[in-house]
Amino acid sequence: MTELLKISLPDGSVRELERGATPADVAAAIGPGLAKAALAARVDGELRDINRPFEGDAQLELVTSRDVDEALELARHDYAHVLAEAVQNLFPGTQITFGPATDDGFYYDFAPAPDRGPFTDDDLPTIEEEMRRIIAADTPLEREVWTRTQLIQWFKDHGETFKAEWAAELPEGEELTVYRQGEWLDMCRGPHLASTGKLDPQAFKLTRVSGAYWRGDQKNAMLSRIYGTGWLNKKQLNEHLHRMEEAAKRDHRKLGREMDLFHLQEEAHGSVFWHPQGYKIWRQLEAYMRRKMDGAGYREIKTPQVMDARQWEQSGHWGKYRENMFVIPDEVPNTEDEGELVSKDADWMALKPMNCPAHVLVFKQGITSYRDLPIRLGEMGCCHRNEPHGALHGLMRVRQFTQDDAHIFCTEKQVVEEVRAFIELADSVYKDFGFSYAIKLALRPEQRFGSDADWDKAEQEMRDAVAEAGMANDDYGWEELPGEGAFYAPKLEWHLTDAIGRTWQVGTIQGDRVLPERLDATYVGEDGEKHRPVMLHRAIFGSYERFIGILIEHFAGRLPVWLAPTQAVVATIVSDADDYANEALAKLRAAGIRAEADLRNEKINYKVREHSLAKVPQLLVVGKREAEEGTVAVRTLGEKEQRVLPLDEAIAALREAGTPPDLRD
Repeated sequence: MTELLKISLPDGSVRELERGATPADVAAAIGPGLAKAALAARVDGELRDINRPFEGDAQLELVTSRDVDEALELARHDYAHVLAEAVQNLFPGTQITFGPATDDGFYYDFAPAPDRGPFTDDDLPTIEEEMRRIIAADTPLEREVWTRTQLIQWFKDHGETFKAEWAAELPEGEELTVYRQGEWLDMCRGPHLASTGKLDPQAFKLTRVSGAYWRGDQKNAMLSRIYGTGWLNKKQLNEHLHRMEEAAKRDHRKLGREMDLFHLQEEAHGSVFWHPQGYKIWRQLEAYMRRKMDGAGYREIKTPQVMDARQWEQSGHWGKYRENMFVIPDEVPNTEDEGELVSKDADWMALKPMNCPAHVLVFKQGITSYRDLPIRLGEMGCCHRNEPHGALHGLMRVRQFTQDDAHIFCTEKQVVEEVRAFIELADSVYKDFGFSYAIKLALRPEQRFGSDADWDKAEQEMRDAVAEAGMANDDYGWEELPGEGAFYAPKLEWHLTDAIGRTWQVGTIQGDRVLPERLDATYVGEDGEKHRPVMLHRAIFGSYERFIGILIEHFAGRLPVWLAPTQAVVATIVSDADDYANEALAKLRAAGIRAEADLRNEKINYKVREHSLAKVPQLLVVGKREAEEGTVAVRTLGEKEQRVLPLDEAIAALREAGTPPDLRD
């Protein structure tokens, strides 16, 4: 009698199938619509090919295009394989290496044939056409299990030296799989779609070519990396390309130049040169955040930039974070022509990569009673992190940055209330800037300090605080992220959504019981004994540099009037209005408005274009008539029509628009 497998479905029903049956067979038995729509399967929780046979009784969930995240991952992986086959079809002698899916597409690294040279962007249209031909052929993607020896030999026989090298390092005895599409194959864990024809030939685009070292090591061969973006249908692709066009227009580096806000240069890799206009934005944000922190009971401090390495050893950062720290010898360097610059016996100090150990040292000064808690110490703290040159990106990733940093020292009983209060403070800040956001809880990583009991407690405190704030629900994108916490604490993260749908992880709060222990922070409890405080690490902007970059892109440079570096420009049409323009400028400045005058002998249309490019919110145009009548012609950025208003009325409107949101009635 043939053995039947029991396959349980999400609705509670059970299908009995003969051994050798596949998830595709289940889909076909349910109906032709599902058979066509099913892309892959979850078998006992593992994502698998739709045509991979069951190995025993199993729980089955069928994956369709409605399961967007999984469907996109599958499609992008397939696009990478199709790309690799297309390149090898077109350019014989090219070797393949790796080709993963990415957040919005895929890439593949190739070793071009020696007589061909690196690929360029000019090759992409031809490769795209070959990819579409492969997709149209609707070739099955078939999973095969090979031995390690088979795999190595096949790659060697076919001149794939990079793949052979990688295969030789795989553990002996591990099940190795390849995926074949016709005559072409690649080593891959999978899963994949059933055939190339499951891809939409109009839903991908190759975007660029760059260099990449084999296995990420600059000592190894330089490869050509071809990037693409891939989606489930053409509509998704077009929406993505539109977002990319918008992102390019909003690029903070481009707008920073046009608005004369800042620049970066090689003499200070990863550090920002703020220009007067850019620093005005910084100062407004800093003043805003100080008001918020003062109102929430924080006390501002300032701590040293350089601290002894022994302090970082004690805190645990020296062992966990040293490669990202700038270290400094604690001795006078050798000034002679000969000899080492620094002796081997030098003690070491480090530029601080974070403020927390210094805040513990401030907390430890004097004796602290339980009656003093909570103590909230805030700092606009400048930090340095030794980021790789290749990872630096405008304001978004820098080496020197300033945080709106603070640490709350509290008792065990105060943790949930303090976290809840911070959640509400962060909510008020993000709403002031018009951001929506999601809250996520990053849970314990594999490598961590502290006991499981402490982690259990700390994670539950975070959950309880979000629940008490009424935000542990889908409206706030509530989600838990296993393994993504800091090495010393779980953390709540705020992921902001900008005007074109991108997300940015910005704010955070972390409940830490490790650092107070390592740095011996104590308070005297009601029982007269010493106790450890809980230390809450928190920030809302994250870093000023990155937050300003996000704001520039979110608003496409058209910052709210209260943040705009120049809020208004008085521009003359004729020189006869110069005196009146200067009077208007004086009144604007007396009203606290950041204003300038443009009295140049240029046509007004030229002035309008120039100040529009600089994203000045309002242009107040004055000529002979305005001077005689005491009016201004108001041109608001982004509006075609202008309004003629009495000067005092225009100033009152500007004052109202320029009032920071936390100071409005």
